[in-house]
Amino acid sequence: MRISPPSLPRRTAAEFIGTAALVAVVVGSGIRADALSQDIGVRLLANAAASALGLGLLIALIGPLSGAHFNPVVTLSEWWSHRHRRGGREALAYIGAQLAGAVTGALLAEAMFGRAPGAWATEPRGALHLLLGEAVATAGLVLVVQGLRHIGRPGLAPVAVAGYIGAAIWFTSSGSFANPAATLGRSFSDSFTGIAPGSVPAFAAAQLLGMVIGLALAGVLYGTLRASGEPNPAEARRTG
Repeated sequence: MRISPPSLPRRTAAEFIGTAALVAVVVGSGIRADALSQDIGVRLLANAAASALGLGLLIALIGPLSGAHFNPVVTLSEWWSHRHRRGGREALAYIGAQLAGAVTGALLAEAMFGRAPGAWATEPRGALHLLLGEAVATAGLVLVVQGLRHIGRPGLAPVAVAGYIGAAIWFTSSGSFANPAATLGRSFSDSFTGIAPGSVPAFAAAQLLGMVIGLALAGVLYGTLRASGEPNPAEARRTG
């Protein structure tokens, strides 16, 4: 018997809850690490490990409901890849839920550690090399997500996406926010993982540029998808 997919309100709720939980993990682990060590390497290691583990678990739990995007960049890239058979209503609902969830998650993390919720972050992150890092981090994320679908291995997403983000936190200069919603949420936390509100627009622009680059790289490597979502046979033969 074929099971009907969850309704749009339920999928949207899943995106809100998942994004809130993800940002709470990222911000909360940053606050905890900041309190436990003054060594920047130790703090980054703790934050990267908690973020990757939390993301992988959330993708595994919520992926069957909404696809576990938790990220406007992922939502927009998925909409673009399926634009011939998907309207924009779902994408807009997802993005609204992700933005609201990210702010909620950051405020929750602040409250859990006894900090007054709502304090703006003061860490500026507008330098050009940081924006380049964000573009690279986001391009890689989109390429991983698109690549898994093209090769028919979407079930690897919990491990592959979490592993990539954990690595990118270390190998990119920006720390791999790679998520406009999480970037907005992190501006509400004056902590190790925070970003000053004035740096958010440039970070978001770099992330959108990275999304375009990631989609282009996926097209070069894997070709296009048919309306069914399967790889184009000609492309499959060429790359198989």
